Amino acid sequence: MHTSLRWKIAALAAATACLVAAAVGVLVHLWTAKDIRDRAEARAFNAVYSAMDVYRRTGTLADGAELDPDELPAELRHPADGDRHTAYDGRVEGNLGPSVWAAQRTGGPGSPVLAVRVNTGPDRYGLRRLDVTMTVASLVALAAAAPLAAYGAGLLARRLRRVSETAGRISAGDLDARTGPTKGRDEVAEIAATVDLMADSLGRRLRTERRFTADVAHELRTPVGGLLAAVDLLPPGETEDLLRARVRDLRGLVEDLLEISRLDAGAEQPVRARVPLGAVVAEAVARTGLATEVEVAGTPRAADVEREAGPHREAGPHRESDAAPAADTWPGGDAGTVETDPRRLERIVGNLVVNAHRHGRTPVQVTVDGRTVVVRDHGPGFPADLLLHGPRRFHTGAAERGSGHGLGLTIATGQARLLGAELRLENAPDGGAVATLRLPD
Repeated sequence: MHTSLRWKIAALAAATACLVAAAVGVLVHLWTAKDIRDRAEARAFNAVYSAMDVYRRTGTLADGAELDPDELPAELRHPADGDRHTAYDGRVEGNLGPSVWAAQRTGGPGSPVLAVRVNTGPDRYGLRRLDVTMTVASLVALAAAAPLAAYGAGLLARRLRRVSETAGRISAGDLDARTGPTKGRDEVAEIAATVDLMADSLGRRLRTERRFTADVAHELRTPVGGLLAAVDLLPPGETEDLLRARVRDLRGLVEDLLEISRLDAGAEQPVRARVPLGAVVAEAVARTGLATEVEVAGTPRAADVEREAGPHREAGPHRESDAAPAADTWPGGDAGTVETDPRRLERIVGNLVVNAHRHGRTPVQVTVDGRTVVVRDHGPGFPADLLLHGPRRFHTGAAERGSGHGLGLTIATGQARLLGAELRLENAPDGGAVATLRLPD
């Protein structure tokens, strides 16, 4: 269970306050107890001196002195002649005790022992009251310190959370996110400054990479167009077909790079229209020219989109330049309509279907339910690295997913973000890759 740093610091402060209060209380108790005993011994010692003086002069007992009392501790029954001695008696009888005894022999050997008893009971009662007072004061101080510690820890936690949120936004792709100036000159301020410097460095590197990608794509577009024109001049044959296929692949790669550079630069804006989602998805699947099962929730049966559905189109995802039917020409009326950019939606679905055929295994199924489009294959599934870090250009993940440039899913993710949609990639429990596109309301 996740515990906030604020409460951890507050708990640590409270525990520290408790330890300090307990240590102070124990020290005060021990010091006071020793002081009570020392003062009692001094009183008993002086009382024996006074009582002995009176006894020797008048033969009477004064200051509560007794001769050979029965309660006298054993160690004082035979004191050295003329010497005064003290002993502690811990017995408690009613309100009497613990006590400190002082004794002195009245004469030579065998003479009675004069003893004085000093009761420390009242002082011990005062010590117990002091202990109670210390305990109550410690609890009051703890009750006051805990909220203050929680408040101070909350200030620190908010500063750290601000840095964490900035790092999360940067990780999600917001390269303009910054923590900004923070109060104080402590470690938190240093962390915030370091995160901002990291974001600046990362932003410069990514902008350099994107600019390089866009420049390369633009520079390649002209020679690729020339290659296509040159291939058209070749005589028909196997060589011409092979060259045409390779040049077509090269053109597709250049168009993909240009599309990614436009998405990265934020130069694209969706053109929204209200269209039937099922019809748009079916048309996008048909444009791929790949055998795919399409099922729209609410229709009587699933429809199979075969290669013959579009014999006039090349296999593979259509490009940004492909024209999409106008909003009022889609079949199916207003049933299941959504407001989105149909051209970009077709681009996303087409790329997902091509990716499923290229890297997975048939059957490839496309399901439309409400505002959700699910594309599933029955291959080895998405690699763990892709699920963890998301699609990356020129990175196809595991070898069993097949070959490719890693641009299809990157473009689909960028187009989905542009539409405000959520594209989630996961693996089915019984095998196969599942891509789920959820359009916004």
